[in-house]
Amino acid sequence: MYRRVLLKLSGESLGGRAGKGLDTQALDAYASEIAEAAKAGLQIAIVNGGGNIFRGLQGVGKGFDRVDGDKMGMLATVINSLALSMFIKDHGVEAKVFTATPMEPIAKYYMRDDAVKVLEEGGVALISGGTGNPFFTTDSGAALRALEIKADALLKGTRVDGVYTADPEKDPTAQRYDELTFDEAMEKHLKVMDQTAFALCGEGKMPVIVFDMNCRGNLTRLLKGEKVGTLVNV
Repeated sequence: MYRRVLLKLSGESLGGRAGKGLDTQALDAYASEIAEAAKAGLQIAIVNGGGNIFRGLQGVGKGFDRVDGDKMGMLATVINSLALSMFIKDHGVEAKVFTATPMEPIAKYYMRDDAVKVLEEGGVALISGGTGNPFFTTDSGAALRALEIKADALLKGTRVDGVYTADPEKDPTAQRYDELTFDEAMEKHLKVMDQTAFALCGEGKMPVIVFDMNCRGNLTRLLKGEKVGTLVNV
């Protein structure tokens, strides 16, 4: 169904059940599915969040300046990408980490053509550091990178199985959407992605699929064209 996708993973997902730090079992489980899909010929770029280590916005009011806090959050995404890349390599697939700001020799400075080359050669490109600018979330960074690499879809792996009318972990009456438009998502102020990310994807006609990445096999089923999660489209 897809030739090239951008997979967005939250930092909390890499922290396992606790949602903090790095959980090796979660990393290995994600890496296994990603490597399996890459071996099957799918081109996968990945953008990780950094909330398992530090989230800049949450530091505001606790002594952290927003700009410097966001810089710390960007560095957290680099750590997560380096960790996930090692596990992907352990499953027999080349993985290259790129950063939005120069950070060599830790990782390669992101240039779109370089990342696309990795994908076309059968590897996985992990694009870290957000957009390289404060005040932008990693969701916005994922939307930007998906458009840049001309992905067929942006896949957002979360802890829930789609987009709901409210947080299903807090509201048992929340109803799940099978499909909705970007305009509907923005009008209803759904919190799955921020408004900037929705706007970017909407303008670029980039479909977004929100699904439960913690359900083993979901990524494979989704990539085979099965109905998984919630589709957000124009």
